[in-house]
Amino acid sequence: MKITNVTVMAVEIPLSKNFGGSRYNVTKRCTIITRMETSTGLISEVYNGDNRDHMREVVDIVEKELAPLVIGQEIFAIERIWQRLFKQAEWNRDRKLVMEAIACIDSAIWDLMGKAAGVNVCRLLGGYRQELPIICIGGYYEEGKTLSDLGQEMGQLKDAGLAGCKVKVGGLSAEEDAQRVEAARKGAGDSFLIAVDANRGWPVSEAVRFARMIEKYDIAWFEEPCHWYDDARMMAQVRRSTSIPINAGQSEATSAGVRRLVAEGAVDIVNFDASEAGGITEWRRAAALCALHDIGVGHHEEPQIALHMIAAIPNGVCVECFEPTRDPIWAEMIANRPNPKNGIIQVPQGPGFGLELNWDMVRRFQVH
Repeated sequence: MKITNVTVMAVEIPLSKNFGGSRYNVTKRCTIITRMETSTGLISEVYNGDNRDHMREVVDIVEKELAPLVIGQEIFAIERIWQRLFKQAEWNRDRKLVMEAIACIDSAIWDLMGKAAGVNVCRLLGGYRQELPIICIGGYYEEGKTLSDLGQEMGQLKDAGLAGCKVKVGGLSAEEDAQRVEAARKGAGDSFLIAVDANRGWPVSEAVRFARMIEKYDIAWFEEPCHWYDDARMMAQVRRSTSIPINAGQSEATSAGVRRLVAEGAVDIVNFDASEAGGITEWRRAAALCALHDIGVGHHEEPQIALHMIAAIPNGVCVECFEPTRDPIWAEMIANRPNPKNGIIQVPQGPGFGLELNWDMVRRFQVH
């Protein structure tokens, strides 16, 4: 079964407010849909990536450089195809964009392999289980938002069937953000998972002070605590100074970056993002590395693909999503999206990723 055609569509949806963290702003939800056709008539239509300002550049790389390299290739030769694509990252350029473009192609091929085999991608990758805990990324900084509001938010997420929430920190002082975590824990109750994400917001000293203040609140993990420029060494210092597990990996563009974090003793959990770092083929290398070092594996956003990947392996932790106003694509663009119940979400059982897209919504927000 050979690939005969590849097209990509960019989608951009304005958001009602700024969903920023300690070091970034988010005012629109963007993604790229990859449509891949085969010689037997099988078609993949899968989306991935939360691309924003550079979305058009990723589309250009797929259309002009990568698509010609995969036309005529057998879909089950996934490693050979991936190596052909990866050579495009050897040039002196923004290689992160190339890895995102590779992820578009790679995800579509995995979708096709599942459809050809008649099983979901989770089973192709190992099929360890067919359901997962699901948490929400929330607790954003908002003007006028009180500690009471934050606590109520956690209660609402729990009532919506979610298992936990990853709360944004790192934008205030350690003391101020510790107060926010306390409010989140009180609002959620003891059975709700609370994690914190600093988005590389602090130096070591501030991260350690913060971690020690919130240890008593049963925190599932502390994500990307330290500044970007020497993050592996700094996170290793924080990890040695707290009982809270350290989570990182979403900012890495290759599995070699994950190896760097592991070698430094910097992480307990890795949330390597297949949509930003070369797709499922590269992600599974990172996942295998983590398994060899007793490290848990999550995924940064993108539950429509992460569900299959995290559920496939024994060291998978949970999958994460956004609230509907932050991610209208997850909320509305999947016509057959599974819904969580009691903190658990089922892995779609259709072949491939099992996605059925809402094409009316796609056409409404497609960027031409």
